Amino acid sequence: MTDNQKSDLDKVQMYRTIVLQYEAVDAEIDALIMAYGGGSEKMTDEGRARYRELANRRDELLNEMRLLEKQLLDDDTET
Repeated sequence: MTDNQKSDLDKVQMYRTIVLQYEAVDAEIDALIMAYGGGSEKMTDEGRARYRELANRRDELLNEMRLLEKQLLDDDTET
């Protein structure tokens, strides 16, 4: 296995880990929303703060996923 292939494999494994984290955070957001009857308008201040925290984390994970996708796809076009 070449160093480039190993690097790509590492990126794919990291991508998979990030996807699993993203899905877990998204499920937590869904559960939080459902705990308040399906909408943020019924959330307490603490609930809204938790929702914002989770949504920010989900956005960060999505950005990481997109960055890795770009790196992996750019690597494909170079070989």
